[in-house]
Amino acid sequence: MSEKQLDIVHTESSMGWGGQELRILTESEGMIRRGHNVRIVCPRDAKIFDAAAGRGIPVEPLPIRRRNFKAFGAVRQWLKNNRADVINTHSSTDSWLFSIAAKLFSPKTPTVRTRHIGAPVPRDFLTRWLYAKGARMVVACGSKLREALVRDNRIPDDHVISIPTGIDTTRFQPGSREEARRELNLPLDKQIVGIVATFRAGKGHKHLLDAVHQLARKDLMVLIVGDGPYREQIEQHIADLGLADQIVMPGNQHDVVPWLRAMDIFVLSSWAIEGVSQAVMQAMSCGVPVVATSVGSIADAVVHEETGIIVPPEDPPALAEALQKLLDDDVLRERFGRESRQRAAERFGIGRMIDCMEGAFLRVARAA
Repeated sequence: MSEKQLDIVHTESSMGWGGQELRILTESEGMIRRGHNVRIVCPRDAKIFDAAAGRGIPVEPLPIRRRNFKAFGAVRQWLKNNRADVINTHSSTDSWLFSIAAKLFSPKTPTVRTRHIGAPVPRDFLTRWLYAKGARMVVACGSKLREALVRDNRIPDDHVISIPTGIDTTRFQPGSREEARRELNLPLDKQIVGIVATFRAGKGHKHLLDAVHQLARKDLMVLIVGDGPYREQIEQHIADLGLADQIVMPGNQHDVVPWLRAMDIFVLSSWAIEGVSQAVMQAMSCGVPVVATSVGSIADAVVHEETGIIVPPEDPPALAEALQKLLDDDVLRERFGRESRQRAAERFGIGRMIDCMEGAFLRVARAA
């Protein structure tokens, strides 16, 4: 436990589900274990609400899905009735609502803004105020995200820190590929390339499928774990390419560990809005070599030609070439897998993330 017990509030206006929401939950659990009081505030119908309740994390409903006067009034009333040492905002809408309301009605309550994705931040005056003045500190989930905020948005260098998302390296650890495939009823005589990602256009599933089609290898199976709004388009693309016999799509999985262990190669084919992908770090922690695109802060995790291969985004031929290189070289795959596990264990454990976030919250709370 730290020297001071903190009252920490996480706000989330997003209705979606992905790495951002998982980080909030993981971080909340870690802080609670250290003796801090943690709550999550979000819309009642947000996916994170039920997920938090299921994990035993205190969660409160607040109508902050949209940025309007009704939501602002609800935030103002919440601040009037509640205290916090620090409020950690995560999406655009809740960041605007809580930053402005806190400045006006609870000026001693500091906000910290966590920036999870690599999409460009608007460069207008108001947005700069939100990051530079509205928040007492900005946490970027990767070094490239931090660099972009300082360089492109002129946020003071000492106002932004990079704290990558941590993963449970005791849970995500290497295991028997053969045993995992038997458990999941996957073939033992195929090489398996896999991706774990929400079905969104920016995740680049189509580019992975195009690369597999280009390879034209009958010894190859593609494991696509996840679900989301882009599912029909992915299924149609599989049909158009004639790849149905080589694809397994098990949907969302509560436990992705055996699915990762079943893979020979993990792929992240994103072309937009990535921080440091949790799925990439989970695969690395399981000792799986990675082929990933050079978007966001992926290079914070994947070291080119050391733990995997980095390729340009939206380039199926380059992706196919990288896959071919690893599929044909068992020794290289095993070496990348060992290095991946070592890097994940040293740099991306949950404990390191919680240490850094706890330190950031303590500094902000003391200053306030």
